[in-house]
Amino acid sequence: MEPVWFTFLNGSDIAQLDLTDSEILDAVEEGLRAQGSGEAVIEPRVHLRPDPAFNGHFNVLRGYVAPLALAGVKIVGDYVDNYRAGLPSEMALLNLFDPRTGMPVAVLDATALTEMRTGALTALGARHLARPDAKVLGHIGARATSYWNVRLLDRIFDLGEIRVHSRRPDSRKAFAERLERDLGKPVIVTADWRTCVEGADIVVEASRLERPEPLLRTEWIAPGALVVPYGTNSAVELTLTDIMDKIVVDDWGQAHAGPFGALRAHVDSGRLDESRLHAELGEIVAGRKPGRESDDETNLFWHRGLSLSDIALGAAMLRKAEELGVGQKLRFS
Repeated sequence: MEPVWFTFLNGSDIAQLDLTDSEILDAVEEGLRAQGSGEAVIEPRVHLRPDPAFNGHFNVLRGYVAPLALAGVKIVGDYVDNYRAGLPSEMALLNLFDPRTGMPVAVLDATALTEMRTGALTALGARHLARPDAKVLGHIGARATSYWNVRLLDRIFDLGEIRVHSRRPDSRKAFAERLERDLGKPVIVTADWRTCVEGADIVVEASRLERPEPLLRTEWIAPGALVVPYGTNSAVELTLTDIMDKIVVDDWGQAHAGPFGALRAHVDSGRLDESRLHAELGEIVAGRKPGRESDDETNLFWHRGLSLSDIALGAAMLRKAEELGVGQKLRFS
């Protein structure tokens, strides 16, 4: 048997690729289009909780994207207290395989990839569900994915006002400074949730709560706004879904199952079920369902994170690495 080789891209390799905003958005959109066209397989994520004392868990995401001829499994740790040790709260590995033979194709440090694809999902959801003239963003949370939320939303909407808030004053200050440096525009740091989100055109709730707590009040949401909640623990009131004209998810299969998610209480109480959904985002991207249809709509996009987005962005990274001669070839057998 001939030797089998696979590509390994470590964190510094990923950084060398210097993916553009458009490359990230286009790749993630390709995965969504495959999903919406029925050319993908996605299974709900599963979780491993090693020990409650560790205050963290692992997410395991699995999928197949037919147009890319790739299957993939990503394992990502979600450890809220990692900042105390100077570590990212989310660190990940993506494994890509040939779906026809099961042979390994690549292993990627997927930490930055996870941050990028999460921001891309937020931004692509907003592209289809926010008002085209949206200019005011209220963003709760300052974790690594938050940077890409704001950066890619600004790429699409050229935001006129960016407000940010997070639990720790030092984190929100550093977050705002990074955004100001990279986006070249001022960022407003708020001391409370209400000042951050009230009246905003787009509201993103990416908080890091240790337990569910309704800190985002429904009454603060302006008519015609888009709300994007994706925190692990719910920070919204049960009444939030009552004011929505359209509710869109990335994948109902994993939105309605599992212990975590920003709208978990809505699902578990029966307040949100499949009959209340307008669409999955992939259906909108593929042209099978409409996105926003009027300026008056108040919409919600809840995303849990898609293995398909990981695979699609991983494939784009592999292509660019090949072009640039980046990465290592490791022998499998």
